[in-house]
Amino acid sequence: MSSVVVFMADGMEMCECLITVDILRRARIDVTTASAMGRNEVTSSHKVRIIADELAENIDYDKADMIILPGGRVGTENLAASETVMEQIRAFTGSDKKKWVAAICAAPSILAKIGLLEGNRATCHPDFEDKMGGAILRGESVVVNGDLIMGRALGATFDFAFAIVRILAGKDAELKIRNAICYEMDPSDSNN
Repeated sequence: MSSVVVFMADGMEMCECLITVDILRRARIDVTTASAMGRNEVTSSHKVRIIADELAENIDYDKADMIILPGGRVGTENLAASETVMEQIRAFTGSDKKKWVAAICAAPSILAKIGLLEGNRATCHPDFEDKMGGAILRGESVVVNGDLIMGRALGATFDFAFAIVRILAGKDAELKIRNAICYEMDPSDSNN
């Protein structure tokens, strides 16, 4: 069974976080939510309080196959301010093992800031395109590039989550969940 850590921070986009967690758990992927705030309770961008499973600094990342960064302007700032989050992004992208980093909305700008997207296809919320350095942006909903998975914004959350399921649990698991929740495939999605 694959294992994923989803970071949470004050100001995050709640749906980008929780829809992703829900879809991954339906695929029987082991998901741990981890607060980057030094306390288990975080407050979303729309003032919804959520309790994380663990503190980010208390997790054994050797057991994780992927880390996920939800977006939100303030949430992204708080993730980028976390020493643990930044350390794990660098560890996962510099690993010999097949480790993944997924980010959605504003959060791909963190990947750009540390030089992971230079000259590579990427996506992010349109308000953050000016923070994407030398990334190649085409407004795609989801981009999978090497060991990085990026989603454009809240509207792309289901497709973002399904891309993760496809990678970690396989196409059959993805299709089973899509059918169970009555989520229709976009005929223009080249990954289907």
